Amino acid sequence: MTATASRVREQAEAARAAARRLAIASTDAKNGALERIATLLLERESAILAANEQDLAAGREAGLEDYFIERLTLTPARIRGMAADTRHIASLPDPVGETIDARTLPNGLQISRKRVPLGVVACIYESRPNVTIDIATLCLKSGNAAVLRGGKEAVHSNAVLGDLLRDALEDSELPADSAQVVRDPDRAHIDELLGMHEVIDLIVPRGGAGLISYVRENATMPVVAHGDAVLHTYVDAEADLAMALEVVDNAKTRRYSICNALDTLLVHEAVAPELLRSLGQRWAGTVTLLGDAPVLDLLAGLDVPGLALEPAGPDAWDTEHLALRAGVRVVASMDEALAHIEAHSSKHSEAIITDSYENAMRFTSEVDAAVVYVNASTQFTDGAQFGLGAEIGISTQKMHARGPMGLVELTSYKWMVLGAGHVRPV
Repeated sequence: MTATASRVREQAEAARAAARRLAIASTDAKNGALERIATLLLERESAILAANEQDLAAGREAGLEDYFIERLTLTPARIRGMAADTRHIASLPDPVGETIDARTLPNGLQISRKRVPLGVVACIYESRPNVTIDIATLCLKSGNAAVLRGGKEAVHSNAVLGDLLRDALEDSELPADSAQVVRDPDRAHIDELLGMHEVIDLIVPRGGAGLISYVRENATMPVVAHGDAVLHTYVDAEADLAMALEVVDNAKTRRYSICNALDTLLVHEAVAPELLRSLGQRWAGTVTLLGDAPVLDLLAGLDVPGLALEPAGPDAWDTEHLALRAGVRVVASMDEALAHIEAHSSKHSEAIITDSYENAMRFTSEVDAAVVYVNASTQFTDGAQFGLGAEIGISTQKMHARGPMGLVELTSYKWMVLGAGHVRPV
């Protein structure tokens, strides 16, 4: 074991010891720590931005792609948002200790289930330094200790945020070791963490498909994650096209570098010319549209100056673009749209734009995804937007948690059985 790896194990074991105290911490103590974190985020804005600028400069020099730089960037507004999300988490009900259900058996035994923390939650993530705060605060409120291993591209940002977390915890009633930030970006830490099943209860990878696949294949503890997020919006024959234009535009362009951005637009042939003309005029000079030959002919025939078009390659329908690029496919029916989504969905978020209640309900029933939308942008798939305060990740799995993971999803339960000298008959 290397000295570096030994340090990571020390941090994980310190988190394990802290988790035992966190599990019984009062709601007031946890909220007090969160309030201190929020205060320090605002007070240390200049230091956080200075550290982030070091990471941005290094990232630009290294030739990181635009979407990666956008994810890496902190701004005063984003720091204020982090503080607001932290305070929102503090305002949410504490799930720990909640009785899920209770009943008395015919023999008089009283049985119930009570929510309890998972224990130690580790996260391996790339680019976004705000994740350091999101996961730490969610874990603290739900009574879990956190081990946070960010990527090398955010090493300075994560270091200053790690110091902030430590200082806030030392000023609180919670154990100072409750949030551990791994500062050395050596990739050896990933393998070290993945082997600590006796210390870490859950691991959450957030990043590219390569990282997520590696963690899934090598982790010795449960994993919650999603892979590439390929998202569709289907504009139905009975859609309000003015609304569809705004929703589709928002789903693609509000922030194109995030996992809940639109990748493929499906349009019913009855409304395709009108919608695509309006969309082409909106996206000319900004968004590149990919399609098969009939779609490209249709788009070219709309005669929209500055509209960038490309043939859709063999992987176009399975690509998470993370860029100002979107696939377009015209379909003859809702059946065809549903078949395309079934074949190419990553089961993250899918949307329909329609005025037909029947079609909306059919879509929500038949589409297999963590989040299904009717007449709304997929960019709402976010823990804060769902009222969770923040999220530890978005799960496209079906066991334990699905969709944005907030406080409740960071708990398990234990059975409580109360007797009065009960013995089981022979």
